[in-house]
Amino acid sequence: MFLQNAWRASAFGLYGYLNFTKSGFIKHSSHFREEDMEGRIEGKNCMVTGANSGIGFATAQGLASRGANVYMVCRNKERGEEAMNKIQSETGNQNVYLEVCDLSSVSQIKSFASRFSSRDQPLHVLVNNAGILEHNRVTTTEGLELNYAVNVAGTYVITELMLPLLEKAAPDARVITVSSGGMYTTPLTTDLQYSEDKFNGTTQYARNKRVQVALTEKWAEMYSDKGIGFYSMHPGWTETPGVARSLPGLSKSLSGNLRTMEQGADTILWLALLPKEKLVPGAFYFDRAEAPKHLALAGTSKSHAAIGSIIDSLRSLCSFTSKF
Repeated sequence: MFLQNAWRASAFGLYGYLNFTKSGFIKHSSHFREEDMEGRIEGKNCMVTGANSGIGFATAQGLASRGANVYMVCRNKERGEEAMNKIQSETGNQNVYLEVCDLSSVSQIKSFASRFSSRDQPLHVLVNNAGILEHNRVTTTEGLELNYAVNVAGTYVITELMLPLLEKAAPDARVITVSSGGMYTTPLTTDLQYSEDKFNGTTQYARNKRVQVALTEKWAEMYSDKGIGFYSMHPGWTETPGVARSLPGLSKSLSGNLRTMEQGADTILWLALLPKEKLVPGAFYFDRAEAPKHLALAGTSKSHAAIGSIIDSLRSLCSFTSKF
């Protein structure tokens, strides 16, 4: 196990340094098609979680600049309003709205989803961007480990509760979940709340991101007849407030070679704009191309078989059953 973990970490580090940096983006962008990003989405309803800063802000701004009605789901009202006003001012699009919800709380997500769903309007794009990397073991008031609460439970519950509105936008509806290349370092595990005595927030974050990729795969299979596309993606190593706070070592060592927020958001916007027939349901994307979900010899490829039991745990934990 030690040797396999060491191999995963080494392979990930090398693969990441060659591909996930700003220089990697510049190299890959030579194959980008400018016309892919020229589409307008006037009047389409798009929801972005964790939208007040970083990649979420750049995503919300990019959608607003293309004419979308953008709903920014943020935990902090003041920071959310500041971000919303900035996007409205810079894009000229006044159809940008703030929705306050703490995505670490299942009960808050349920309340928000109930309020939002009462408008009975289609939801064309849901971007699950909100995420956290907390290095200390923190337990929410609902008894959930904090990283898991936001990255997995929050992503699961908001997606499931938005399915009826997404179906109203079919066949063009899509769910884009922002994962991380960190998931390459770990297989899927059913130990969702990290029961080991010595807590490692970076490992837990990587496990959470692996769950997101496997969930996306399973959603695409479960709801293949609903006209909803499910995709996960990796934004690359991006210079954001979250990275500076949670991974100061990475931020310092790659100073000047981290991606900009706009570069980090590029593939999210590409997935939102590209015709669905050009996308692969359940796939994992990086720099506008389908990417592998597993690194060679990492021993993670068979682990996705556990996603069924993980979904059962999520349903039980959240006291929630999909309406579909």
